[in-house]
Amino acid sequence: MTPEATLARLREYMVGPTRLMTLLSCFELGIIDALRERPGMTSAELGEVAGTKPDAVEQLLHLMIKEGFVAYDGESGGYALDALAKVAERDLRRALSYMNMIKVVALRQLFHLPESARNGMPVGLEELYGHEGTLYDAVAEHGDLREAWAPLMDTVTANIDPWYFANVDIPSDSRVLDLAGNTGIGAIHTHRMKASPGVRVTTFDLPEKEKECLENFRKHDLEEHCSFIGGDVFDEVPEGFDVVLIKHFLDMFDKEDVFKILERVNSSLEPGGRVNILVPVYPEDMTESDNYNVDFFPAFFIGCTMGQGGPQQMSTYRKWLEECGFEVTKTITKDPADIPPDVIPRQGILCARKTE
Repeated sequence: MTPEATLARLREYMVGPTRLMTLLSCFELGIIDALRERPGMTSAELGEVAGTKPDAVEQLLHLMIKEGFVAYDGESGGYALDALAKVAERDLRRALSYMNMIKVVALRQLFHLPESARNGMPVGLEELYGHEGTLYDAVAEHGDLREAWAPLMDTVTANIDPWYFANVDIPSDSRVLDLAGNTGIGAIHTHRMKASPGVRVTTFDLPEKEKECLENFRKHDLEEHCSFIGGDVFDEVPEGFDVVLIKHFLDMFDKEDVFKILERVNSSLEPGGRVNILVPVYPEDMTESDNYNVDFFPAFFIGCTMGQGGPQQMSTYRKWLEECGFEVTKTITKDPADIPPDVIPRQGILCARKTE
C-alpha cells in the first residue's frame, strides 16, 4: 500500500463514527419512517416530523443520498427512500439493533479504550456510570445499557443456537452442564433443539441468576429436565456431567483465564467426557476483507465489556484445548453465505473430548 493509499484508508476510519451517527439519527428522528409512509416529503415537512430546522434535515440527508439510501428530486425538493426501501423490515430492525447497541454501549466507553487496555477493566463504565466492574454486571443496574444490549444478545442466541445444536453431539441420557449459562435460555434450547432422550441440563452460573433461571424453566415446563447450580467457574466446575457446553464465554477472557476455565472443565469430567464450544473466531488469514470480527471485537471487549478478551483463530483455540488435556474431534466455522450481510459475528464450533 502506498503512503497515499494508507492516508486515504485512515480517512475512512476518521469518518466512521460520524457516518454511523448520521445514519442512526435519521432513523431516530423519524425521517426514514416518514419517507416510508409518504415519499416525496420536503425538508420543511420532514423538519416538522423530526422537530428540527429544515436545514438540519438537509444536512443529515446528504450522506443518505451519497450512499444511495435516499433519493432526492431537485425539481420538487422531495425526498424518497431508495436502497432502504428494498430492505425487509425484519432485516432493517436487526441492523438497527446492532447500531443502537454500538451507540449506547460502545461509542461513549471507547473514548476510554487506551485506559481500559492499561487497567484491564472497562474504564468507561466507571467514568459514565460510577460502575467498577464488567458490562455484564452493569446491565443489571442500568436500564439504558440493558435495553440496548440484552435484546440483541437474545436475538444472537436465538439465531445461532439452531446451527450450534445441529453440529454438536449430545448422546441420549447425557448429563449436560451449560457453563455460565446465565438465565437458562441455553439449557432450554439444549432440551428443545437436541431432543435427545433422557437428557438433563443444568445451568451453572453465579448464584444471583438462580431465581430468574428457575422461573424460565417453569415457564417452559422444564423443571423436571433442567436445574441450576450456583457458583463461579474460576473457583470450581461441578462434577458428574458427561457433556459441558461453553457458549459465548471463552472469548471474554485472555489466555490465562481461558486456560483456567478449560483446566477446571477438564478436571470436572471423567475421561471421554465431552466439551462443545461456541465462540466467534478470527480467520486464519487476518487480511481477509470480510473479517469484521477483528474490526469489532477487540475494542468491544477491552473497552466496553471486560477490559480483556477477544476472539482467537480456530487454530489457536485448538492448540489451547490440546494443552489443557482435550482431544479436538471437530471444528466448524459458520459459512459467511449463511450469515446476514449486516451481522458482525462469525461463529465457530469446537468439539473435544477429555483424553485418558
